Amino acid sequence: MTRKTVLMYRALPEAQKARIRQAHELIEADPRQPGQREVFFAALPKVHGLIGSSMRIEPSLLDQAPKLQVISSISAGVDVYPHDALQARGIILCHTPGVLTETVADLLFGMMLATSRRIVEMDALVRSGRWLGNIGPALFGHDVHGKTLGIVGYGRIGQALARRAALGFGMPVLYFRRTPADSGLPEGLAQAVPLHELLHRSDFVVLVLPLTEQTRGLMDADAFARMKPGAILINGARGPIVQEQALLDALDHGHLRAAGLDVYAIEPLPLDSPLRGHPRVLTLPHMGSATHETRDAMAEMAVSNLLQVLRGQPPLAAWPPLAGG
Repeated sequence: MTRKTVLMYRALPEAQKARIRQAHELIEADPRQPGQREVFFAALPKVHGLIGSSMRIEPSLLDQAPKLQVISSISAGVDVYPHDALQARGIILCHTPGVLTETVADLLFGMMLATSRRIVEMDALVRSGRWLGNIGPALFGHDVHGKTLGIVGYGRIGQALARRAALGFGMPVLYFRRTPADSGLPEGLAQAVPLHELLHRSDFVVLVLPLTEQTRGLMDADAFARMKPGAILINGARGPIVQEQALLDALDHGHLRAAGLDVYAIEPLPLDSPLRGHPRVLTLPHMGSATHETRDAMAEMAVSNLLQVLRGQPPLAAWPPLAGG
């Protein structure tokens, strides 16, 4: 097989870099890091494969890479890539769904527990020396078990979250998705409902749907007004799905009890964002898949995708899925 050139713009474990080097030339350059931007762009004219994540790829960048055959994203989400431009150039876009499902579901359920039981707030109480006796009703949290969970977007992660809730915590599950899907749970434990009904009935609303033009800004002032008073919003999808000012208004007016956010309209979250330090908001640094085990599995899958395309074989996962895949 002819050796080709691969440009890596996010760090990979040494074992995965070795897999690439065994078959191809590997250039390491992250244009977001000091001193690496010129190396990255100088390499583009000769690269056949790109591998990395968390960087928006513009069509103008593709114009500088006439030999490019594949972009292998170390992520499940693919909203930072120009899909039409890639398809027009015949460039295959790969991603890593599946291997992060259980890990992200773990975190989402942890966010439900943390917001409802006020875990972070109570930790701060103890650390600051303000815990001077038995806490009273003003500091009580709320139960999670038995409450109604509404899941907006019911793919792999949504179903994994539903299993934890229904089978582990006895929670009735409502779910909404645009195309029909089986609940994946025993009969009677989960119900597909319209979005407005899910918002009205759920104690927790968890977002796990992709960012598209149809879902951008989906959670606006009207959506928050439809939510059950005292409900909690958890966003583990993409930041722009939520209109952040509308969320802040719903929190500040007391309609929503709390929010747990792992994603934001702008990332990293700006220092002047009112979400920072808000007493009713749990803020996490986009860490849904951030465990050693899962990130290693994502890297391995991303490299396999890359190598298979460069060998002329179908990848493990492409977006959109390849015919017959």
